[in-house]
Amino acid sequence: MGKGRLEAFSDGVIAIIITIMVLELRPPEAARLAALGGMLPELGSYVLSFVMLGIYWNNHHHLLHAVTRVSGGVLWANLHLLFWLTLIPFVTAWMGGSHFAASPVAAYGVVMIGAGCAYYVLVHVLLANHPADSTLAAAIGGDFKGKVSILIYAAAIALAFVAPWAACALYALVSAMWLVPDRRIERVLAERPK
Repeated sequence: MGKGRLEAFSDGVIAIIITIMVLELRPPEAARLAALGGMLPELGSYVLSFVMLGIYWNNHHHLLHAVTRVSGGVLWANLHLLFWLTLIPFVTAWMGGSHFAASPVAAYGVVMIGAGCAYYVLVHVLLANHPADSTLAAAIGGDFKGKVSILIYAAAIALAFVAPWAACALYALVSAMWLVPDRRIERVLAERPK
């Protein structure tokens, strides 16, 4: 089975998720710039989630670039990832609307850890569908950042009930870790003969 439909479907779903998130932002009633001050929690949670979705989209694109075929298991693993990503607008709105209260901040972490685990599962299902010496296997390596991200999310969930802003700082830390592009797949694809 080819990968084109999987990639196109995933791109479409992520685009819809981003659209839903921005439609959740309601402009202030007042026409003064100062009126945006009361929206800072909503805007902050939107920016964090937009960056997270951008990171998932970017990494998903690179991952599928190294894939030569997909199976039914890959389709289900990809849907599992998309399930968690579709929950991001909900927890984003809840977290921003509550001005970063403990439970919504923890719920945001649960969704992030779910998405991180789902991405990990997708990678490993893809690896199982490719030879051990494939471009994909060479590019993935030990996936240190992926494992560390899940640990940071777990710590942030617990921290959310004590210091929600510190938990948000950990979510931002994970984003910052991934903003530096992971060049493994690009590097391996460039080194392999066509």
